This record gives sequence, structure tokens and C-alpha cells, in this order.
Amino acid sequence: MRLRKWQSKCVQAALEHLKLQSKHFFALATPGSGKSIMAAELATQLFQQSKIDLVLCLSPSAEVRDGISRTFKLHRPDIFHDGIGSVFVSMTYQKLLTLDDEFLKPALNKRLFVILDEVHHCSGGGESIPNAWGNKVLNQILAYAKYTLSLSGTPWRTDKLPIALAKYCVNDSLIVNYQYGLAQAISDGVCRRPIVTLIDNDICNINHKTYASISDALNKTELMYKHIVEDRAALKHILKLSITKLNLIRSKTPDAAGLVVAYSIEHARKIKQLLEMEFGQTAEIVTYREKHAQQIIKNFRHGNAQWIVSVGMIAEGTDIPRLHVCCHITTVRTELYFRQILGRIMRVRSTDNSKECYLFTFAEPELKRFADNIQTELPDYKVVYNTAHSAGKTCETHEKSVRGNCGLISSNDVLLYEKQTKTQTDTSNENTFTWYFHGDFREHIINSFSQI
Repeated sequence: MRLRKWQSKCVQAALEHLKLQSKHFFALATPGSGKSIMAAELATQLFQQSKIDLVLCLSPSAEVRDGISRTFKLHRPDIFHDGIGSVFVSMTYQKLLTLDDEFLKPALNKRLFVILDEVHHCSGGGESIPNAWGNKVLNQILAYAKYTLSLSGTPWRTDKLPIALAKYCVNDSLIVNYQYGLAQAISDGVCRRPIVTLIDNDICNINHKTYASISDALNKTELMYKHIVEDRAALKHILKLSITKLNLIRSKTPDAAGLVVAYSIEHARKIKQLLEMEFGQTAEIVTYREKHAQQIIKNFRHGNAQWIVSVGMIAEGTDIPRLHVCCHITTVRTELYFRQILGRIMRVRSTDNSKECYLFTFAEPELKRFADNIQTELPDYKVVYNTAHSAGKTCETHEKSVRGNCGLISSNDVLLYEKQTKTQTDTSNENTFTWYFHGDFREHIINSFSQI
């Protein structure tokens, strides 16, 4: 398998680093860039140089575990296999916690290479108390491993605790041994260029008072983001925009697909019904309650269905390269999760005709900040388009500017939904309030790295 340029450079950097009697190597590479293949090649070369005897790969989920296993076996089936004399094991951090010391004892007299994928899940180091996964890594794995390779595409934790095995500067900046950023990955053609659309509404009526944006309404009233992602009109609008974009991509890439990230099983079922009944789309659903969730994901990966609706199942490390479009409609709003979801649609395939990927979400303040952070990773290429629609006015200027720069939406995608009054109960103080979207939905389009 031919390596990408960054993968070859990273492998060589790791070999040089480990040659200098350094035990740990930390590689930071943007989601979707091919970290697992790089890890497989590094392990291969360490075997060929007779520096290791065994490889243990640890990851945060069964889907990622299986993906790593597939990658290693495809990369060098003569070395990485399940047959007699196997030297390779891929498992989850959770599984490692269930194993006693007997499992690791055979490695005492072997040279063990441990790969810690999505290592940000393991906290610990310095004065902090490690979490369960971090404790296992710090107190047991280190005793057995000759070398460790830590991998991450989103190197921070929501709880702000340090990452296990990571080193930090005095200003708490993470020190990595090799970094492959989003801007470089897009420039190299390794990842698709992300275009983020933040959907807003210019007349949000809360308790008979009008607010000019979703952000304004959320900040000044008891309206919760959950109310917005449950709103039928808002859901229909965001789904219509996403479907329009996916249909355009599928006209040239027939197996292209979309991902909808929902916040609950009931929410996911509602969205699946809208996709199928309102828009005539084919859709699958996968949640943490499905008995055969991994098989559902596998079937979708190799199938032709247009959409998959997920609750907590398709995030970091899940490899479905045919995903081009994502609807982020979950109440989970952390930058870590936002980046992980975006990474699901950024993987490039040789068969792709589109170099862009598209994420649609609502203009909630934190989500807007996360989107802005993506484009500020490379200020020289920062391009932000503010677009708005008013009923009865032409959108010729908007249509031209958007198509010329992003190819994202046209004026025909503007929807004005009928007034829908809702009565909600705030469980914290038992107060009821009425709210509805009375105005146009409008889109704030962030076209990242448009000049690359």
C-alpha cells in the first residue's frame, strides 16, 4: 500500500525518535488523514528492524477497534493476522480494564509495541488523578511496553485534564512529536475541504417578544437548544438543505451518503421518518441500543442508502468514506465532539468527484465558535459569507456569490414555514412559555480554506 507523504514523514520521524532511546512518540493528525495506516507502517518497520515482537492496539470503541484491525491486516497480511503465531491484538480500553494481570504477563519477556489510538480518552499525569483508562495505561502498560505510539486528531479533553503520556509546556500547551494539521491535509488533497452552514431564524417569538436570532433567543429567554432541534419546521429546513446538497453530490458520486447526528433514540426515529416520508430518502438508524450496531454500520459502509441517523455510534474513528454531508442536530455541544463529527465526512477517496464536505447545524453560540475556530487554523484562507433572506425579495446576488464561492445553496432553498406555536414547560421553575419561528430561516456559511 502506497503511503501518503505525511505518513512516510511521520514514520521516519518516529523511527528516529525511538532510536534515541525515547520510549514514547505522540502523533497528532487531523481526523480522516489516515493515522491507522501510518501506525501499521511504523509497526511493520519496527518488526522488520527486529525491534519489537508484539503489537497491542488500544482504542475507545468497538467500531474503531475493528477498523484498526482491518487496516493492519490489509496493510501487511503476512505480519498482522489471526492465525497461528499471531503477533497483533486490537482491543478497546474498556476491554483492557476487564483483563487481569495474566493477560499481559506473556509480554514481560517480549518487546511490546503499544498503540494508543484517540489517546485523549485517557487522562492522567502530573498532579492530576488519572481516569480508569489512564490509570491502566500509566500503571501497567508502561511497565510492559518497549515503545508506545499515542495518536489523536482532537487532542484535548472536555474536563481540561492532561492526556496520559502527553507532555505539556509551562503554558499548558501540548507537546507533540509530529503534527499534521487540517490546513495541510486539505492542501495535500488528503482531506476534503469543510464547508459549515449555520442555520438561523430572524424572528424568534418567545412569550410574545421577538428576537432577531437563535443566539439572542437562547441568551435572553428560557428557550433551550433542545427545543430548536426538536422543532419540526427547523428539522425540515435543515434536512431539505442537506438533501439538496447530497443529491447534487450523488449526481456525480452515486454512492455518496449523509450522516444525521441526533440526540436521542426518539429524536433519531423522528428524523428517520421525516427523511423517508417527507423527502423520499432511504435511511438507516443506528443507536447504542441496537444489538447489531456494528453490522448496521458495516452494511451502510458498503451499501447505497442515502442517510444514516446515529445516536452515539458514529463519531471518532468510524470509517465510512462515502459520507459527504452531515446534519449536526445533537444537544451535545463540545468542540471535541464537533471536530469528531466533522471528521466523519472529511475522508478523501480516489473515486470522489467532490473535494468538499458539508456540515449543517444551527447558529447556537458555541457551535458558531467551534466553526469559526476551524477556519482560524489558517487565517490566510479565512473566508466567511453572511447570507440572509427576506420574504418577497430576490436573492440573485446571494445566489451568485454562494454558487461562485461555495456551490452550496440557491434562493430556491429558502423556506418560510407557517407559524407554529408551542407551549413548553421549564422543569426547573415550572413556568410555561410559548415560542415559535415566525421569520425566514437564513444561512451563515463558513467556507474554510477557500483559496487553497
